[in-house]
Amino acid sequence: MKFFARIRKDIRVIFERDPAAKSTLEVILCYSGLHAIWLHRISHALFERGWIVSARLVSNFCRFLTGIEIHPGAKIGDGLFIDHGTGIVIGETAELGKNVTLYQGVTLGGTGKEKGKRHPTIGNNVVIATGAKVLGSFKVGDHAKIGAGSVVLKEVPPHATVVGIPGRVVVLHGKRIHNEEEYKKVWLEHCAKRGMNVNDPAVHAEICDEIDVDLDHDILPDPEREMIEVALRQIQRLEEKVNRLEAELAAAREEISDGALRTSELEVVLGEEKNE
Repeated sequence: MKFFARIRKDIRVIFERDPAAKSTLEVILCYSGLHAIWLHRISHALFERGWIVSARLVSNFCRFLTGIEIHPGAKIGDGLFIDHGTGIVIGETAELGKNVTLYQGVTLGGTGKEKGKRHPTIGNNVVIATGAKVLGSFKVGDHAKIGAGSVVLKEVPPHATVVGIPGRVVVLHGKRIHNEEEYKKVWLEHCAKRGMNVNDPAVHAEICDEIDVDLDHDILPDPEREMIEVALRQIQRLEEKVNRLEAELAAAREEISDGALRTSELEVVLGEEKNE
């Protein structure tokens, strides 16, 4: 991708995924995630040429400036969006696909001192929420969502939602919350107003690919809560059953008592008749 086209894409991605973005000037001057991506491209180019110290100096300057640490060796695809990026750490052998979204405090790290590939590979259109830790040399599949605070230690299949410590898959190929087709239509109209040729198949496909990211990372299942609710429902059913049995027992006792009273009255009558 050409230099200026890539810059425009970086800015467009922010408008697509952050409703707080108001103007291009604001995005260029105030978005630390964008600054981190641009500085990483410089450090990565130096790293690829073998200028390791220079690459690390640029990386350290990026960390000082933005609070985001990206190792120069990390490979990052187009369309990355880093929102409120303070505390993000991306390791040396991490690989990120296209249109990945990272929120603050995310770590893409390793689990030991092993050499070679030791950091995760993140697929396309993946959302990793606040404070999540993805640790190890495995793959997170396309369109996956990692819930806030999760610790992921093993491979995640495509279209999966992972929550918890350790992370576990709780939704696979789940239904999306919003109307994707309507959202795409509105955004394509917006891009057309900004002068983009959305009728060009390549441009149309690129924009649709960028916005095919489910940002609803706050709408996640809670397995522990579900188990508690199941237990409470079971307890409620047992209480209702106990109350019903107690009512039946009380009715049976009352019936037995009435029967005994009638028997006693009958015995008295028979005794009186016998005495007569």
